[in-house]
Amino acid sequence: MTLSLFLIAGEPSGDRLGAALMAGVKELNPDVIFHGVGGPLMQAEGLDSLFPMEELAVMGIAEVLPKLRHLFALKRQAAEAVVALNPDALITIDSPDFCLRVTRQVRETAPHIRTMHYVAPSVWAWRAGRAAKMARHVDHVLALLPFEPPYMEAAGMTCDFVGHPVVNEPVASEAEAAAFRARYDIAPDAPVLLMLPGSRRSEVGRLAPVFSEVLAQLSARVPDLQAVLPTVPHVAPALKEALESWPVRPILLDPTEAPDSYAADKRAAFRAADVALAASGTVSLELAANATPMVVAYDMNRLSFFLMKRAALIDTVTLVNLVSDTRHVPDFLSPECRPDLIVPALEKLLTDQATRAAQIEAMAVTMDRIGAGGEAPGLRAARSVLARL
Repeated sequence: MTLSLFLIAGEPSGDRLGAALMAGVKELNPDVIFHGVGGPLMQAEGLDSLFPMEELAVMGIAEVLPKLRHLFALKRQAAEAVVALNPDALITIDSPDFCLRVTRQVRETAPHIRTMHYVAPSVWAWRAGRAAKMARHVDHVLALLPFEPPYMEAAGMTCDFVGHPVVNEPVASEAEAAAFRARYDIAPDAPVLLMLPGSRRSEVGRLAPVFSEVLAQLSARVPDLQAVLPTVPHVAPALKEALESWPVRPILLDPTEAPDSYAADKRAAFRAADVALAASGTVSLELAANATPMVVAYDMNRLSFFLMKRAALIDTVTLVNLVSDTRHVPDFLSPECRPDLIVPALEKLLTDQATRAAQIEAMAVTMDRIGAGGEAPGLRAARSVLARL
């Protein structure tokens, strides 16, 4: 009998999770049909997206407010499609503010449809009551971090730790990193700064001026510094326009200009970099997989930051710090997201070997704890989904 799954992802990281899950399900149960919302990776696995995933890529309370009417319309559209299709399971992936609203509407209308959520909400970080609210509408959770299942189970859901997909992503070799430097005329001994301002238009818009000034100041302090900035298709046009005013311009890796070589170039850039400046998020684990020391910086609307700060249960937002139980990765959030604080932290990572070594050790611990060396997380997630059906 054909298995029918409806999946919803709202951002690129969710698209990667969804694609790996879909591939795992097809490996274990080839007779499956996928429906839902997803990006290019999920579409490549056989999903015909109900609407463009990028329409959901909004973060921050104040940033969401102007788009609420449109987001609610998309929520209704998705929930009605689920009910009409009556799949064996609805699997929502991250983006909880949108996805869990869809799940709630589906559960109210069609309570027989099994509901699953991929990526446990970070109730250990803030808004601990979310787990209990989520349990009213969600049956099963797929967790990326090993310490998350007890939180979900205590709220009344089943939960499996399936590992983080970053452990299964390819890492460039030293030879590929050297070839990347040569291809972009970067000297073998020139320090390389990898700049990662995020994948959402809103966050890139807020971080671009800060990153520009950081690059200008760091270039003045570090001889021969080179910078590389990978981007994503829906952000590339705005980022190109912003770079026109940067006093020092990084090498831009744009997937719209070099679709065939972009993925390999991005992997090589991660490997070739001596240090990274990154927005908060999953990218810190990608850097950990490459043992690339980093500084994390993030800026958001003042109201959003104030409300999140009041609700926070942790003193760092960086996953490497949290998983490794260390605080070796400096993170500068909103009022501290300033070049005068970020530049010295980056310079220290470039010049202080003890500081670099401490971060690299924390990264190794992190990778081990999130599942490096085990079965591919997408396949583990697929086993978990099928077991619950």
